[in-house]
Amino acid sequence: MEDNFEDNMYKEHIMELYRNPGNFGELKNPTHAHTETNTLCGDEVTVHLIIENGKVKDAKFHGSGCVMSMVSASLLTDKIKNMGIDEIKLLDRDDVLDLLGIKVNPVRLKCVLLSLYAIKNSLK
Repeated sequence: MEDNFEDNMYKEHIMELYRNPGNFGELKNPTHAHTETNTLCGDEVTVHLIIENGKVKDAKFHGSGCVMSMVSASLLTDKIKNMGIDEIKLLDRDDVLDLLGIKVNPVRLKCVLLSLYAIKNSLK
């Protein structure tokens, strides 16, 4: 019974983040930006970063997509603020899945990782 309550609470948190994502919008003068599209479902995420002295000073995203792509973009842009570029380059799928805290089926994995790809490709 307890696990079901916690699952429902976490799902509600995910839905709240989808309705009101953190870091949603555009930065006026980003130093780095990149757009990724999931051609399978049409999700699109653009990430804007301001990097100073090798660290992310600010991060925002915009786009459209499913709950999983928007929520993971919100969580990931939060996580990378104040991180160094070298640290960000080490982030992988497990880090993003840990941020979400829920099981993701293989079909939704690309949606979840879209913002990670956008961030890493903006740094190239």
